[in-house]
Amino acid sequence: MLFFTTAGLVAGLISWQFLSASLAALGIPDPGPATTAGLPFLRAGGMMLAALAVGSFYFSSFLTPPRTQHVSEMYVDKRRLAAAEQRSQASGYGYEFHRESELATRLRVAELGVDGSLASRTGAVAALCFGMIAVAMVPMYLSDVSGEPLWQAMKPGNWSIAISQVSTSLAWIVVACVALVVGLGALLSKKWIMQPVWLLLSVLMIVPLGMEGHSASGGNHDYGTNSYLWHLLFMVLWVGGLMALIAHGRRRGTHLDIAVRRYSPLALVAVIGMTLSGLLNAAVRIDFSDWLTSGYGLLITAKAVGVVVLGLFGFAHRRIAIPRLERDPNDHRTFRRIAIVEVLVMGAVTGVAVSLGRTPPPPPLVADINTMDIQLGYKLYEEPTIWNVWTMWRFDIAFATFGLILAGLYIYGLIKLRRKGESWPVRRSAWFLLGCATLVITMSSGIGMNIPATFSMHMVGHMILSMTIPVFWVLGYPLQLALKANEPSTSDVPGLYEFAEIALDNPVLRVVVHPVFNTVQFLVIFYLMYLVPSLYEVAISEHAGHLSMNVLFLWSGYMYYWDIMATDPLPVQRSPMSKTAWLTFSLPFHMYFAVYLMQTQQVMGEEFYSTLGLPWEVDLLWDQTVGGGIAWASGAFPLVIVYIVVLRKWLTADRRESRAYDTQADATDDEQLEAYNQWLQQVSRGEDRQDDYHNKDISRPRRR
Repeated sequence: MLFFTTAGLVAGLISWQFLSASLAALGIPDPGPATTAGLPFLRAGGMMLAALAVGSFYFSSFLTPPRTQHVSEMYVDKRRLAAAEQRSQASGYGYEFHRESELATRLRVAELGVDGSLASRTGAVAALCFGMIAVAMVPMYLSDVSGEPLWQAMKPGNWSIAISQVSTSLAWIVVACVALVVGLGALLSKKWIMQPVWLLLSVLMIVPLGMEGHSASGGNHDYGTNSYLWHLLFMVLWVGGLMALIAHGRRRGTHLDIAVRRYSPLALVAVIGMTLSGLLNAAVRIDFSDWLTSGYGLLITAKAVGVVVLGLFGFAHRRIAIPRLERDPNDHRTFRRIAIVEVLVMGAVTGVAVSLGRTPPPPPLVADINTMDIQLGYKLYEEPTIWNVWTMWRFDIAFATFGLILAGLYIYGLIKLRRKGESWPVRRSAWFLLGCATLVITMSSGIGMNIPATFSMHMVGHMILSMTIPVFWVLGYPLQLALKANEPSTSDVPGLYEFAEIALDNPVLRVVVHPVFNTVQFLVIFYLMYLVPSLYEVAISEHAGHLSMNVLFLWSGYMYYWDIMATDPLPVQRSPMSKTAWLTFSLPFHMYFAVYLMQTQQVMGEEFYSTLGLPWEVDLLWDQTVGGGIAWASGAFPLVIVYIVVLRKWLTADRRESRAYDTQADATDDEQLEAYNQWLQQVSRGEDRQDDYHNKDISRPRRR
């Protein structure tokens, strides 16, 4: 409670100081102390609860071992028999097969240990509490923007108004729904394998909050929103993980030294990422000269100083606390003392950050903001062509950063593999890094800048994100690299090797890569929004829709081509003939939808596109027809690569089968061939072995 109260009090007190300026900027009356002080207090406390949920599920997922020793030997033997069958199929189909370790086999059905159960329960309760705060924030934000008292905004008839007309209230409703699923699901689940699912969903709880506020409006809002999302992600991982470790230390839990050692690299990355994203977000909002001359700037300065202090605490952990834990794993005192003060400072920094959303920023740096700035976040000056899109550049904070992170992780895996003295095919590295480079260049060049502006460029980006980049990534064998670069755990504490094995075979993945589900999801995600124009309008008119749409394109394409090309191991191996059949089955749908886009007379996204005020003349219907032609023509390139890979595996399977047959024939002196020749001779003489069977006298057995 101390951490949440600290964050709430700091946010409430600072917001109260800037109350008059905020009311003057909004032009509304004072809604009363319940809203003025309660809203920032609850929001700051809620963010700390969200961080606690994320950190607790991170701890139960990766920082403490589950009860693997209680898994029955019968289950382990059953998994080994299934693995032997998979290995036989993989060999016959020409695929690489990975032999699962015994610890990963046990981990698959293991229950949470005592420490993991307590952490998971803490995360569930924190998520439910965060959900209750989210519900309370719905009328609070209506009261805040309208100036009416909170008791008036809480009337049942005003809830629909808050959700439909106040975007922040709608975001909190989404948060409440996700938090409810996380909290109830985690309370009912005792298996370790579900913990990463709750971790992912708990991270998604905070995403709607990153889409509103000062960062989501005005010029450069794409930079502001994307940097704020990264900022929130790094914050909850950092402070949440630290709170989970403090709770574990107070419980005198085991393996604290291992947990701290694993958390330390994440904390370092988080503090760097949080600092860079925070500085970028501040640069978007105000000029550096305003940092010490405006109230908003002073808050940013205070927050920056707080982050520096937190970095010093992290340094103290590395130089003092972690070495003491390594010398004596039972000595928790030093770590707990440093961590508690660190989280208190982090709570104060969170309170300052929340108060920024209640403080009016200085006038915008760019005074000539037009419709393009408001809708896109930036201006476009010339019509895109096949040549000039490569001369435009605006680094994409979301996807380009993601591409660089993936490339860095892949190169780190290559370095670890090199240290082990093992080799890795150069062509695989080239394919994966080409995919990362394509993502960075596509989203940061004129292509990415024009994706939200015209339908034709949207379709270019769509095809690259869903049909080109995923193919390159799949050909890089990233999960195979993760397995080869890490060593299996030598104790009952699972490591990266075992986690990678679980990622390759789990119940969710088995459903996703089923040929029916995978083909349907790829086609539905690919074309559904074009068949429902209102859905497309929402997706392109909101920055959240734009981000979600592009994430879905990447995910859908990767899952589809991973299953079809089967480079990395899969839970179920299917024959190349089956994969070729499913791939061929999907082709007519691509052709049909592309032709549909070219022939339809309904302009999709007309309201949004017509309000952009682009500096060149755009025939929206013709541009949409061009987009359909791009979908029809460009889909062939990645499919050719996929066909080549699948057919190559098919040929490899035939060759392996032929070699296996020849080896068996040499070992048995062609017994099967001799038997076959004898049968042919009998048939040529009019004889048939089946005659002996049918004419055989089968006497009834005697009864005793």
